[in-house]
Amino acid sequence: MEENVIKELNNLKGMMLNWKKSFLGWASPEGDNDYVYQDFSEDIQKMVYPYVRRLYEMKHLSDSEAKEFMDYCYSQVEDLRDQLRDVESKQSKKEV
Repeated sequence: MEENVIKELNNLKGMMLNWKKSFLGWASPEGDNDYVYQDFSEDIQKMVYPYVRRLYEMKHLSDSEAKEFMDYCYSQVEDLRDQLRDVESKQSKKEV
């Protein structure tokens, strides 16, 4: 993979991690946070995926590299889901 492509993917990762941090700020300790990680997932689908697909189509990424990057992106959605559950469970422990 070319150095400039690595830099682009790192920039995308940084942007996406900033989104995740922002979305975590939306967390309601009372629960019902499904919309938060769904919105995060939709943003990845609408903004990151087309860019990665284009890098693949232009042969800057191999199939496995594109898949690996998108797997990383969606692992961040799962991580956000886990973090939201932690926020909810901490709140429910305080209430007990």
